[in-house]
Amino acid sequence: MPIKGQGDATEWLETNRWERGVSYIAYPDEMMVRASHVLGTDAGVFVVDPIDVDGIDDLFAEFGEVAGVVILLDRHKRDSAAVANRHEVPVYVPEWMSGVEDDIDAPVERIHRQLPGTDYGVHKIIENSFWQEAALYGDEDDTLVVPEAVGTADYFLAGDERLGVHPMLRLFPPKKLSRLDPERVLVGHGEGVMEDATEAIAYALRGSRGRTPGLYAKNLKSLVLG
Repeated sequence: MPIKGQGDATEWLETNRWERGVSYIAYPDEMMVRASHVLGTDAGVFVVDPIDVDGIDDLFAEFGEVAGVVILLDRHKRDSAAVANRHEVPVYVPEWMSGVEDDIDAPVERIHRQLPGTDYGVHKIIENSFWQEAALYGDEDDTLVVPEAVGTADYFLAGDERLGVHPMLRLFPPKKLSRLDPERVLVGHGEGVMEDATEAIAYALRGSRGRTPGLYAKNLKSLVLG
């Protein structure tokens, strides 16, 4: 199924609600299963990799006033500018991430190790000429936000995985994720893993290469029959 246009969603599927936030999927039937996240913090609400939806501000307001929008993957600009401009807040981008700012028609602020005023640390996961990705880790409740390196959409998953490494990273999985010990992990594609996330990440990384042929075969079959 093709990716829908920006800003034309009229409803969404709420997922991953916990005390300090919630996630939503703007197009639940879309193959990419793109997820966005609402993080409630002492500094206000930060919306991660948002896709704009009619009425979505009501969901944001449940956790406070929007303080900023966050981009964690160089190609996940999505509707960041639209959401930021509507709430008159900046778009936050990791300071080392290039090729992003010029494409965002909104004020941009660079972040170093911490999302300002929050317990969410910024962790570099991948940095090369093809892929730049960061993750957020909330120390207060051990919440990890990973936009692309791992996911739960069907095309990420092989065998009995609850969480899978991105198909393009399978042979060289993002081992930096093993340094973190989250209770839950929110992903950019699919619903999050809300329990025993550390175990799910370890299993995904450990079997990433070995389960690659099965994943590729499954995805190829899906494309052919779909």
